[in-house]
Amino acid sequence: MAKLIIYYAHPGEKFSRVNKKLAEIARSRSDLTFVDLYQEYPRYDIDVDREQERLINHDVILFQHPLFWYSTPAIIKEWIDLVLEHGFAFGTGGDNLQGKIMMNATSAAGPVDAYTPKGYQHYPLRTFLTPLEQTARLCHMKYSAPYVLYSALKADEDTEILEHASGYEKMLQAIVDGSFDFESAINEDVITSKSIQSYIGANND
Repeated sequence: MAKLIIYYAHPGEKFSRVNKKLAEIARSRSDLTFVDLYQEYPRYDIDVDREQERLINHDVILFQHPLFWYSTPAIIKEWIDLVLEHGFAFGTGGDNLQGKIMMNATSAAGPVDAYTPKGYQHYPLRTFLTPLEQTARLCHMKYSAPYVLYSALKADEDTEILEHASGYEKMLQAIVDGSFDFESAINEDVITSKSIQSYIGANND
């Protein structure tokens, strides 16, 4: 069993189709902790002590958000700046997060081929998440490949979004029951709804 906390951030949630659906799935589960950062901290007045305690009490930290200008929504950066303090998450005595896992669940407007050397984004999507990956490393955590939906703005509600949401639900279940294969996921570029089953134990087939 793994204790999972999801930090959800979407400043334009009322316009969302993908992340709003995923948030509904996560929010409905009683076997994980779900934190809507914009709802909990509308003025960005993040309670550092509270968040550090949350991190200590969980094994997997998942940030769920759309990709905003090749990064996360602003409140996640603010959260990281304030919560992952020297002496708590890194530096002398800062080993409270050692051995934990960080990952992202994100949606990208562009198609998968845009995130290639010849595509208009020029780099793999994972490259844009490098600051988060290095943050995890500095804080003695492992960084898992992100769960991604490409072409999110054009995704069909009844097929692609539904499939992506179903994959997300399977992933959350596998994480909390301890059957998600993080050792394999850590070595991958990204995870999608089409590949998710490869990282889930046989008891979830």
